[in-house]
Amino acid sequence: MNELAAAVPWLGKRNPTAARWLILILAIAAPLIAWQFGRSWVRILDFALLYMMLALGLNLVVGFAGLLDLGYIAFYAVGAYTFAFLASPHFEVHLPFWLVLPLGAAFAALAGIMLGFPVLRLRGDYLAIVTLGFGEIVRIFMLNLNYPVNITNGPQGIGMIDPIVLFGWDLSQNLQITEDFAINSLFLYYYAFLACVAGSILFIRRLQISRVGRAWAAMREDELAAKAIGINTRNLKLLAFALGATFGGVAGCLFGAFQGFVSPESFSLMESIAVLTMVVFGGMGNIAGAVIGAFVLALLPEILRHIAVPLQQALFGHVLLDPEVLRMLLLSLAMILMMLLRPTGLIPARARYAHPENLHRSSQP
Repeated sequence: MNELAAAVPWLGKRNPTAARWLILILAIAAPLIAWQFGRSWVRILDFALLYMMLALGLNLVVGFAGLLDLGYIAFYAVGAYTFAFLASPHFEVHLPFWLVLPLGAAFAALAGIMLGFPVLRLRGDYLAIVTLGFGEIVRIFMLNLNYPVNITNGPQGIGMIDPIVLFGWDLSQNLQITEDFAINSLFLYYYAFLACVAGSILFIRRLQISRVGRAWAAMREDELAAKAIGINTRNLKLLAFALGATFGGVAGCLFGAFQGFVSPESFSLMESIAVLTMVVFGGMGNIAGAVIGAFVLALLPEILRHIAVPLQQALFGHVLLDPEVLRMLLLSLAMILMMLLRPTGLIPARARYAHPENLHRSSQP
């Protein structure tokens, strides 16, 4: 919360307490504001929160531990398909949400460890190639495991997935307060996802200032030096992959329950690149950067869809560039400009140290 408050223009430096309250109010009121433009915008906010969880998880691997992962979306797929297998008519299994969620997180963490073991000695480009291949292997498995035994239902995907049920409340149903007033299900999902994101931020912040976080920072800066001072880099790499995958698995479970349908198309390489771009764009190794980067880039396609198409029709009489093509073009230009002007991201990490008391000390010449 402190990092997010510090990122607020003007107010963040002059009055951090007011900035924190502003962020809290905006987070709570965001769906109410979005509802004024249509219910689809509330749904977009729900997906933005899922991308925040993915960005926070990938930031553990890339930003904190310094391990480049181009197949992170595979863990998202593992969580989503775990939820689909255990809470849908596909196998006629309908386990409760509180049981499926930790199972999805555990299977994703196991997949992270399976990826971590073969790449313990790899770094840089070689690590990126192996993780990219892992992500594609998982997607191809999901695409083809429908013959001779139908496990994933292939390209048709799995539908009719059970919704999230919390304390007897079905989040897919509007919550009726009075005869004339009901809370839309999209709001219920938003606040459930917001609670998950807030819990993730608190957990990662405590992890960042722990001994594990400091060891990750040492390994990221110089792995050989970290080994020389007695840090077990092998276990730390596996822990980074496992914890990062856990966040991806939880986000996948939430996605499956929210969407009610999963298919291999949702877990392509471009999704992995999009999540990595969110982390780099916002600022690697910075919790606030991952959150802001995910929020901005998750909203970008919808903003382009609502602005770019009418604008092109007004200027040229027809659409020259599809919003998805324009999105990739603008995203590429934004990344090029970011690397040239702000290589540390939109909100760079304030210091290389884990302890807050060292932040001021590290900024001194």
